[in-house]
Amino acid sequence: MEIERILQFINNHMLLSSGYFIVTVLLLHDLFDTLTRKYKLATPARAVELLNQDQTVVIDVREPHEYAKGYIEGAHHISLGRLKEKMYEFEANKDAPILVYCQQGTRSKEACKQLVKEGFTQVYYLEGGILTWQDQKLPLVKKHKK
Repeated sequence: MEIERILQFINNHMLLSSGYFIVTVLLLHDLFDTLTRKYKLATPARAVELLNQDQTVVIDVREPHEYAKGYIEGAHHISLGRLKEKMYEFEANKDAPILVYCQQGTRSKEACKQLVKEGFTQVYYLEGGILTWQDQKLPLVKKHKK
């Protein structure tokens, strides 16, 4: 009897039920992704700690026009689309901490997945990307590298 009421509700409220189902699936996917990821989250404070370690490699995966507005000192600029072809440049740093960032934190997660897949062991993404970095009033380099 209870099942009949649930099915009747779903039938009467198809749009609402579909939305609930989609949100539930997305939340479960995000939870699964969080539990199984092999890279680590770095808050801006943790990122500063990593930057104070001499061996940390910093990779900026934003597009050139974003990078030109300012970047974290010492960052290597490699757009996400070119990361796979440029990964060889960091082959000697497979066991060193690698901090990856983008504008908001979305592209850097994808970059971190690629790095982990290629055998890098200490991969971090900057939570919230460069926007969070700036919100924390942390410095950016605005002059172009030569």
